[in-house]
Amino acid sequence: MTRLTRRTVLGAGLAAAGTGLLTACSGSGTGHSSHGSGASTPTGDYVTPDSKEVGATEALRKPGPERKVRLTAVETPLDLGGGRTVRSWAYGDELPGKEVRVTAGDTLALTLANNLPQATSIHWHGLALRNDMDGVPGLTQRDIRPGGSFDYRFTVSHPGTYWLHPHSGVQQDRGLYAPLIVEDPREPLKYDKEWVVVLDDWVDGVDGSTPDAVLAELGKGMGGTTGSGSGSATGGDMDMSGSGGMEGHDMSHMSMTSRRSPSPEPSGPSRMLMGANSDLLGGDAGDVGYPHYLINGRTPQSPQTFTAKPGDRIRLRIVNAGGDTAFRIALGGHELTVTHTDGFPVEHTRADALLLGMGERIDALVTAGSGAFPLTALAEGKGRTALAVLRTGGGAAPAAGARPKELDGKVVHGGQLKAAESVRLEPSRPDRTIEFNLTGSMMKYDWAVNGKKYDPAQRYPVRSGERVRLAFVNSTTMWHPMHLHGHTYALAGGGARKDTSIVLPGKRLEVDFDADNPGLWMVHCHNVYHAESGMMTVLGYLKQGSR
Repeated sequence: MTRLTRRTVLGAGLAAAGTGLLTACSGSGTGHSSHGSGASTPTGDYVTPDSKEVGATEALRKPGPERKVRLTAVETPLDLGGGRTVRSWAYGDELPGKEVRVTAGDTLALTLANNLPQATSIHWHGLALRNDMDGVPGLTQRDIRPGGSFDYRFTVSHPGTYWLHPHSGVQQDRGLYAPLIVEDPREPLKYDKEWVVVLDDWVDGVDGSTPDAVLAELGKGMGGTTGSGSGSATGGDMDMSGSGGMEGHDMSHMSMTSRRSPSPEPSGPSRMLMGANSDLLGGDAGDVGYPHYLINGRTPQSPQTFTAKPGDRIRLRIVNAGGDTAFRIALGGHELTVTHTDGFPVEHTRADALLLGMGERIDALVTAGSGAFPLTALAEGKGRTALAVLRTGGGAAPAAGARPKELDGKVVHGGQLKAAESVRLEPSRPDRTIEFNLTGSMMKYDWAVNGKKYDPAQRYPVRSGERVRLAFVNSTTMWHPMHLHGHTYALAGGGARKDTSIVLPGKRLEVDFDADNPGLWMVHCHNVYHAESGMMTVLGYLKQGSR
């Protein structure tokens, strides 16, 4: 078995990989082609994953007790309930993967063993962690090859609700995800029970469908022809040795993920979705019509049941792990009190229902009534639902298609919330403003940032110590949940601290963050198909003294 550790990876020259890794992997003799355009700043100007600045910042986090975890990525049957079993990829044989739970200040030492037929990685969604552990192949680490493993080790500094998933092609739209809960040693909330709720849209293994086949179908666009250069969002299956087996092949219209896998020609029925519409999302709700929508890996025909006592105060930790679906979620017969979004506390807000884009998390408190109640997640604009059940007493279980009236009540989303006083950014004018114009269309499926498909050599520079403003300008007709790695930003006007936000079509969203975590960091749409088609870019910290 090939085993990769942080020491061996960085010792093999990841310093150069920070700016030249993709070039090294797609250079002479591999048959790989570069994607995107734009000038690359010389290698020495940027902080790279093995730069001393990364280690120095980690040392400031004062590592605490070690929490050891081992995950194995495998191909396995998964029981979705209701008589539906699919073959997919997952962490172990569970969906979602087994919860990882640590306490803020702990050192997480997690080994991922890769028993998949493709290379993979883990990204720790929402964590401000050391750059060389962020899990983006081709940017912050090398691929974890089939049969290999990788040791992730970093301090987990902030409590909250997070999750983990690959950053390799469209693997996230299989079963490769798990909740990551970071407990607060000084937890201010009072509650009796905790319910972790993971939402997902599911296509893999259903009637021959795979996420790669879905991407291939979408990539042809509504006109039925492939757009100009598909580009990989993450380089998730690149040949890092520089000696692949694809010599002489033109890869310009293939995603990185598919280059060593079977042909991604569409299999199974068409999954392209037309006519999905949501006023909450500003129009077009999504590209993919999924056959199943899940809560904690179960279909509505065989839902998970969470048991409690009447009067129990329950903390819901809700994660949207979907690939292309926003969810509107409500608990029948109950009002929710929102306490956190994306791991950070907010001013408590009452809600009947919650709206989450892909990658977003919301925590809420609820006082349980007596009986059996539907926790329903509506696939926003797509008309289908996922279901779980809260049971505190007798009575019939809710029907699979239960749609509580709360879904049509007061709907709260992360953009409406105000940060708790304890986590508000100090007021300051930005030292730097970076504008990201979100471009592309369903017609050509040519999603990009500032008109450029993802290229890891194209960076937007920032400096340590700056207050940075990111302006997302959505010039497309679709909504995009935009995610920033390695940082938590603040929405304008005292808004919530977040790492993933919905940007509606035709709208501009400005967010501010303090540049205090040096390295190379992704900014991308968390629609996995938009990202893999090119709607990603990189923020790069400049080294001290560089211009």
